[in-house]
Amino acid sequence: MTGEMVPAGPVFEGELVDDQTDATQPPHVHRVAGWWQRSRFVPAALKSRQALGYAAKDGLVWLARSPFRLVRATFRGLVVAVRGWRRWVRVQDYREAAEQSEKLADKFAEIRGLTLFPWKVTGAVAAVFLVSLAILDLVYGHRVLWIAGVVSVALAILGRQKDGNPGRKAALAGPRSLAWTMDPQILVDAFRDAKLIGKDESLRLVERAKHQGGGWAVTVDLPATRKAADVVKHREDLASALAVDEIQLSVERVRGNGGHAGRVAMWVADEDPYAKPPIRTPLLAVERWDAWRPVPFGADARGRRITLPLVWTSLLIGALPRQGKTMAERLAAAGLILDPYVRLYVADFKNGKDWKAAEKVAHRFMAGDDAEHVLAFLDWLVELIADVQNRYRRMQDLDDVTCPESKVTPDMSRDRSLGMPITALIVDEVHIALEDRTPVEVQGKKLTAGEYIGELLTWLAKKAPAAGIILVLATQRPDSKTIPTKLRAVLGSRFALRVMDFRDSNIILGEQMNTRGYDSSRLLPSHRGVGILRPDGETQVGADVLALTVRTYYMPNEDWRAICERGRALREAEGTLSGHAAGQDVPPMLDRTAAVQAIGTGTVASLAEVELPDPLASVVDYLGDDLNERDFVPTAELVEALEVEATAFGVDMGELGCRPTRQYVPTDEGTRRVRGYLTADLRAAVERIAADDEIGTSSEADGTRQ
Repeated sequence: MTGEMVPAGPVFEGELVDDQTDATQPPHVHRVAGWWQRSRFVPAALKSRQALGYAAKDGLVWLARSPFRLVRATFRGLVVAVRGWRRWVRVQDYREAAEQSEKLADKFAEIRGLTLFPWKVTGAVAAVFLVSLAILDLVYGHRVLWIAGVVSVALAILGRQKDGNPGRKAALAGPRSLAWTMDPQILVDAFRDAKLIGKDESLRLVERAKHQGGGWAVTVDLPATRKAADVVKHREDLASALAVDEIQLSVERVRGNGGHAGRVAMWVADEDPYAKPPIRTPLLAVERWDAWRPVPFGADARGRRITLPLVWTSLLIGALPRQGKTMAERLAAAGLILDPYVRLYVADFKNGKDWKAAEKVAHRFMAGDDAEHVLAFLDWLVELIADVQNRYRRMQDLDDVTCPESKVTPDMSRDRSLGMPITALIVDEVHIALEDRTPVEVQGKKLTAGEYIGELLTWLAKKAPAAGIILVLATQRPDSKTIPTKLRAVLGSRFALRVMDFRDSNIILGEQMNTRGYDSSRLLPSHRGVGILRPDGETQVGADVLALTVRTYYMPNEDWRAICERGRALREAEGTLSGHAAGQDVPPMLDRTAAVQAIGTGTVASLAEVELPDPLASVVDYLGDDLNERDFVPTAELVEALEVEATAFGVDMGELGCRPTRQYVPTDEGTRRVRGYLTADLRAAVERIAADDEIGTSSEADGTRQ
């Protein structure tokens, strides 16, 4: 440090040796060990202790089962022998040939004569056998039993053939069971029956089947070029091959360092995992919660706790009525209520008692479904947009230690001087607000309240999460008429409980999710609170999981009230109780001009009011919601549905800016390349015509004013 020269000690060179036995064992031992591991003549079971242990277990199981297998094989061999003898006695080949030539009646005498000889031979052989058996018994005593043993072994060898082999006809079998837990060959047969692997292909066992969490778990590698995604997609076919209900079968692709595109982890429940009584939420046992931690949301089929991250994202919940939609939304809100630093906006458009207890903790609270409630909710959104813009402006003046990025941090959310608490907007039955037709005027343009609210929510879902705003929306079927497509596209986390069909499931979870094996319409009506979760973040089953089936925790009204009372007590202790809960029903701080500039509301236009030219208008009417849900529509489908001439239809669509293309689509005969239109091009044409119509209207208005 002072710049003086200090003598140093000697410096040695070397390398790190992992194997500590190198210095103690002679070289020839290592050569023998290396040959032992690489040699193809040494069985795999003798190359490691673990493999030897597995082989010993398999040997014990084989010995324990061998007597029963011998008896079954002997019986099957006896059946095969009797069947063969019967075909020979009945001259079956000759009889079938006569039937095919439709001359069975003419050949009756010949058949009778031919069958007489086999019966004579059978009688003679039976007599000789019985006489020989009696003589051997008199001469050699009971040693004749050894002869019976030899015969039984021969029959067992004959009977080891499987159903379907030559000489045996397939017959109705008994009930199937999860015998693959003891015999991996049955698992291989199930994959073959489901057409997930070829007849000449097999599976490679990665982890042996073991009983885990009320079911059997096994991990396998598929043959080369076979993909785990296809197994997930055809989970129902595999469940049928395994003779279980698909709700009992969990199939996941193993990802990360320990997995690859062809590795599959399977788990099969012993019984319906969702037939058990529901589990109470674990939040009842905690005094407070940190909103930055994922909220306990439910459990999967294996009983693993599934948590839901909420900060920096948003949540959409959709389902049929009375399927547990509000319960799921309250579970997400419960973790936020138990954090005294979270500010809550709660809007209950159902106007029931489900959210009544939240009045004790909510900064703003509203329950009702009238026009006045919708307009009040609109004011909330304008206030939140102004708050988000102010937060981003203040972040620019903060140092990099306090605000490393343009995102709210845990310390920032708890610093009252900054005024950036985590704020949750919780809306139940949001479609009521989005479908409201109350007219409002924005910058001189008349819109419906629902359209304006849709634009405000879309802006918040896009830009507000980084500023600490959380959106939790619950609704029934969220199609393009109730929730705008732009809004659904930016809602990060999705939870779909039971719906009517796969289209409704795709609307909630995302396009083509049913083709990936995730379809909430297949859930049973008795499975209340069970849905498919598509998280925006890491869960207990990994960050790379696309979606998973979850049963939400149970939170009755008494538990909900207890959590809300605990949340109020925490806020009173921290001094963060405000707004409606504190008895301060002050009107929102509105900055409508800033909100209009932020979302660009001047460009809002209802496509229903735009007059589209034919044939584009007919195409839009025919597709309806599918215009936003499908990627591609074949020309043949449109020509048949609209009953138009194909050539003229193509020319007219080309003049409107819609050019056809070719894509591969699945059909009954397989995948074919067909001609058609991208729905993105159709939507672009509609928006272009709407914009031209709006410009023309504005020009006419300017000419009139002049």
